[in-house]
Amino acid sequence: MTRLFRSLKALFVGDSGADRVVPPTGFTARLTLFAAAAMAFLAVFALALTFATGRMADRWSAELARSSTIRISAPAGQMAAQTAAALDVLRTTPGVASARALDEAEQRALLEPWFGPDLPIESLPIPQLIEVVEEGEGYDAEGLRQRLAGEAPGAVLDDHTRWRAPLVKAADRLRLLGYISTLLIGLTMAAMITLAANAALSANLQVIRVLRLVGARDVYIARAFVRRFTLRALMGAAAGTVVGMVAVALLPSAQAAGGFLTGLGFTGLGWLWPLAIPPLAAFVSFWATRAAALRTLGGMK
Repeated sequence: MTRLFRSLKALFVGDSGADRVVPPTGFTARLTLFAAAAMAFLAVFALALTFATGRMADRWSAELARSSTIRISAPAGQMAAQTAAALDVLRTTPGVASARALDEAEQRALLEPWFGPDLPIESLPIPQLIEVVEEGEGYDAEGLRQRLAGEAPGAVLDDHTRWRAPLVKAADRLRLLGYISTLLIGLTMAAMITLAANAALSANLQVIRVLRLVGARDVYIARAFVRRFTLRALMGAAAGTVVGMVAVALLPSAQAAGGFLTGLGFTGLGWLWPLAIPPLAAFVSFWATRAAALRTLGGMK
């Protein structure tokens, strides 16, 4: 614990003598900065996709949960009577806020994306659709089905359960994939920083041996590498996070386009989440570099 405290103190305070052990520029410096910036940029998009998917699925699920549809298939002579009977049942059903039969123009608009604008709906046996909007805790679906079966035998209730369940399942899977992607990004960053730290240690073996001859301890030498690589990771991740947040902010908004792939970003306090990426990158770099440095120094003879 004492050694860890000293390492953290050295990280922020620094040591001009120890800092000269690690080259300030070169391949390892560029690799660390690039790896941290690239991983932070990808992490921003992974978080944005995770949050946007959750919002979209919640919105769709909520909209479907508050509405349902009744489809009436009956001979032409019985269609009006069964529609009126179904509406009467709905008016006396607790949990139903409103119910209305869709007119011909509305049903044509629903079918137009699939069959085109010239569909002769008046000459086809199209079922009558009734839109039902719930209130409060909703209605008893099974009880409503039984009442409809008695009053309007051609009525079929669709409470959108078969639509909601796949959406919720898909949202959970996508959230899980987002979290796994973020974890893999962190592990990749740790691996690349470890490689860069090992390369820097190997390039400075002669300097390290001289420092040992004059009495420098391994912990002192390791602190220099930990400080330099942690600060490089922090700066690179900060730059990658800023670029990623700007890129996310420039994506089309859901209000502007209204499509499936719009609104993939952060909202409200969600914009604070990417700000945690640079400190987390520095934390990963601290432990990865510290472990690599102590392991390498401990194996030197």
